[in-house]
Amino acid sequence: MTSVPPNRDLREDIRDYWSDRSATFDLAFGHRIPEGPEARAWQQPMRDHLGPAPLRVLELACGTGEVTRLVHDLGHDVTALDFSEAMLAVARAKHAGKPRLRFLLADAGRTMEPDAAYDAILCRHLVWTLTDPAAAFDDWLRILRPGGRLLVYDGDWAQPKSVLAAWAVRQIDRLIGPDDAYDGAMGERHAGIMRRLPFGAGLTPARLVPMLAAAGFRDIGIHSHAPIAAAQRQGAGLRNRLRTRVYARFILTATKPGA
Repeated sequence: MTSVPPNRDLREDIRDYWSDRSATFDLAFGHRIPEGPEARAWQQPMRDHLGPAPLRVLELACGTGEVTRLVHDLGHDVTALDFSEAMLAVARAKHAGKPRLRFLLADAGRTMEPDAAYDAILCRHLVWTLTDPAAAFDDWLRILRPGGRLLVYDGDWAQPKSVLAAWAVRQIDRLIGPDDAYDGAMGERHAGIMRRLPFGAGLTPARLVPMLAAAGFRDIGIHSHAPIAAAQRQGAGLRNRLRTRVYARFILTATKPGA
C-alpha cells in the first residue's frame, strides 16, 4: 500500500494527481469526447434535463473543457470551475475567445459563489472524488436558484460491474502493453486516493440519492448511461470497447425546490 506523508492533505493529493494528468488527459479514452455520435450522446441529457438555452450553468470540475464545449454549444452561459490551474490552462487555451464562457479557479466542494447564482449545475466524474460530500451538496443547493437543476454523470469506479471485461482488459494490457494515457498509467496514485475518500468503496445511486435528499434536493432521478457507452464503442478498439463495460455508470438529475 502506498504510504501517505502525514502532512499531506487529501485535497492536495487530488489536485496534484489531476494536474499531473492535464497534459495527456485528452488522449485518454473516456475523457476526450469526439465530435459526432459520442458528443451528441453526452449532450442529450443536457437537452432533456437542463431546459432550453440560455441558462446560467455552472460546470464543476471542468478539467480540460470537454464537457464545457458541449454545454456551451447548446447556447448556455457557462462558468467552468476547476481547482487545478494546470487543467484550467488547457481548457482556457482550447476555448480562447468564446463569448458566454468564463473559467474559475475554485473548489467544487466549496465554490464561494453567490446564493441562487445559477439555473443549473452539472459535473462529470466529480462526485466520487468529493472529500466532504454533504458539505458540497449543501453548497450546490445554496448556489442554485429555486427550481434549478443538477445533472451528474458518474459511476462506481471501485467495484467492476463485469469482472470478465476487467480481466480481458488486463490480458490485453499484458499482451500489447499498457495504455500510458489511461488512468491505469498512474494506477497506484489513483488507488491510494480512492482508499481515503468517502466514496472510496464505490459511488452508487443507493448511497448518493439519500445524501442529496438530506441536503434538500427533490425530484431525484437516475437515468441510463447506456446510450453514451454505446456511442463510445463506435469505432473504438477492443480494449476500449471492453472498458465501457467494466464499471456501472449512471446519470442523476435533481431539482432545488421552489418556483
